[in-house]
Amino acid sequence: MIDHIGFAVSDIARSRAFYDAALAPLGLARVMEFGPDQTESGGTALGYGREGEPFFWIGDNEKVGEGTHIALPAATRDAVDAFHAAALAAGGRDHGAPGLREHYGPDYYAAFVFDPDGVNLEAVCRAKA
Repeated sequence: MIDHIGFAVSDIARSRAFYDAALAPLGLARVMEFGPDQTESGGTALGYGREGEPFFWIGDNEKVGEGTHIALPAATRDAVDAFHAAALAAGGRDHGAPGLREHYGPDYYAAFVFDPDGVNLEAVCRAKA
């Protein structure tokens, strides 16, 4: 199961207009937007989904490869910690140590790594501590 997925775009305004229009017939809408001061990349991120729950993201200010983002759900915060340690031991590069990211939600506990090819992989636990 995938919690959410995202990828880099070259022009956020053009992509916003495209995805707002193209996803509407599928019942998807832009439900979240984060500015440069709220993202790890320092760019704008737009989240599309239903009922306030985004699962499809686009963002700017990222490199191809590193702008590809896949978030996998974790059952516990300990599992997020273990994911981060195992990924680094297996040759991944740190892109965000395990911890709360309250700007994404009050119980959003996540860790980020780049895989050997530069893909941004995240483990996220949304359970209360």
